[in-house]
Amino acid sequence: MPSPSAIILAAGMGKRMNSDLPKVLHPVGNPPRPMVCAVIDACRAAGCDRIVLVIGHRADLVREAIAKAYGPNHTIEFGLQPEQLGTGHAVRCVENQFLTEKSAPGHEVLVLAGDGPLIRAETLRDLLARHRAAEAAATLATSTIADPTGYGRIVRDASGAFSAIVEHKDATPGQRAINEVNPSYYCFDAKELFTALGDVRKNPQSGEYYITDVPGLLLAQGKTVEVVPSVPPEDVLSINTPDQLAQVDAIYQRRASASSHSSLLTSHSGPRP
Repeated sequence: MPSPSAIILAAGMGKRMNSDLPKVLHPVGNPPRPMVCAVIDACRAAGCDRIVLVIGHRADLVREAIAKAYGPNHTIEFGLQPEQLGTGHAVRCVENQFLTEKSAPGHEVLVLAGDGPLIRAETLRDLLARHRAAEAAATLATSTIADPTGYGRIVRDASGAFSAIVEHKDATPGQRAINEVNPSYYCFDAKELFTALGDVRKNPQSGEYYITDVPGLLLAQGKTVEVVPSVPPEDVLSINTPDQLAQVDAIYQRRASASSHSSLLTSHSGPRP
């Protein structure tokens, strides 16, 4: 089986960040790095051999920041979304970069948001493992959170199988009571992904094309769509404002410190003489 690829959505402006800097370039960590680097690192740790960033707003700055973070000879690729027409449109903008992968079934493509630096490589490995075991066309990693306001809900049928992703604004009162949400961790068969994207229709309210429509379209075609509820609630924290960035950065740094401390203890633990 070929190694998985990743498409990271990184074209947004982040209007509520009070900055003209692309949202994915706002820093986290110590030393600080663009938040999108955490997503790239998780993809690499999960075994992705190709990583394609979909960029748009101030694309030149994103390219420069990635070169600074990973060196001028990095292998990260870029695709341009010239207009902000939704997540489905963003992925279609890089379709021509996946001509080989979509030519036959069997190539895994992760699709992830570039503004989620709390992502964990082990979650992506769980996602890939379920996708492979089920031989699925699409697999979603979900989370159950106390306050699901604003998130797409995961609707399941009577047997507990995936039925649909319903956006908060479109949800019925009963669906809004669902606490299992879509944090935008997807794994697709590349052929199935790009074929289904051709059937996604513009949302009449926003005028955008959403990748959240793809799992439902695949299910309606009789394809296998799996759900793995493996995203820790803390990991889905949104970054839309400077205050939210500060909250996520504090968690990110706490984790990094704990990991460093654990590594230090491991390196000093050994058999006593």
